[in-house]
Amino acid sequence: MQATAYYLWFKALHIAFMVTWFAGLFYLPRLFIYHSEADDARDRSRFSLMEKRLYAIMTIGAVLTALFGVALLWMNPGLLSRGWFQVKLMLLVGMLGYHLYCRRLIGRLESTATPGQTTGLRWFNEIPVVFLLGIVLLAVVKPF
Repeated sequence: MQATAYYLWFKALHIAFMVTWFAGLFYLPRLFIYHSEADDARDRSRFSLMEKRLYAIMTIGAVLTALFGVALLWMNPGLLSRGWFQVKLMLLVGMLGYHLYCRRLIGRLESTATPGQTTGLRWFNEIPVVFLLGIVLLAVVKPF
């Protein structure tokens, strides 16, 4: 099989695992809101378990997205010189920071016995939309 055929397979897998990663990034903050609003220890414990499991799944998605992305870059290193791609990489760094901060919030919510304000979490829940729109628009439109 030619390298071009592998490139398309890797690209398809890169996109599929990106969808997995984003699904977690969209849903996990919603679980944080439910967790913060839970009234009893049993519900909070259930949300902690759900958050940890979802985080593990989305981390697998993130790692596989990165692996296939690196394979694509190895096959097409010229992307690194493109302005749109450099901005996409900056958004990916921000998204990785968001991902890691979610892990921190899991621990923080697990150790908190009282419900907290959810206004900040509701705004936090919207951040992945910015990453998704930015990354997809840059990858498809390639504006510069």
